[in-house]
Amino acid sequence: MVAALVGALAGCGSSEDAPQAAPTTPGGLSSEAIEKAEEAAGIPPKPDQKTAEAYLAALRKIDPEIVGDKDPDRIIDRGRDQCSTIKGFPDDQAKVIMFVNTRFTSPDHPDGFGDAKAKKINEVVKKYICP
Repeated sequence: MVAALVGALAGCGSSEDAPQAAPTTPGGLSSEAIEKAEEAAGIPPKPDQKTAEAYLAALRKIDPEIVGDKDPDRIIDRGRDQCSTIKGFPDDQAKVIMFVNTRFTSPDHPDGFGDAKAKKINEVVKKYICP
């Protein structure tokens, strides 16, 4: 049975004739499909390295615990998600700040860093992450 399958597959043409598949994520979606979905949701692309470093440094200036020892990509993704909220609720500052306090937390600040720091975090997100 295996030999028959191998033989059948061998007759299907060379790999040079096969179209190249788009790169996919573990969930099976192509990178392009994810980018399009993120764009439709108002989530900007990941920043370049220099911008990402400036973003993380600015967050550390507000409070080092915001970044802490978390994976930097995780903090960047939270900023990208916040851009969607900023775009989705341009006239509801209270909701925007509520989402900052939901997204940016630490063990000592499980409910966020409070409204004053949340406003500063939001400004940093707008400056470095949102288009």
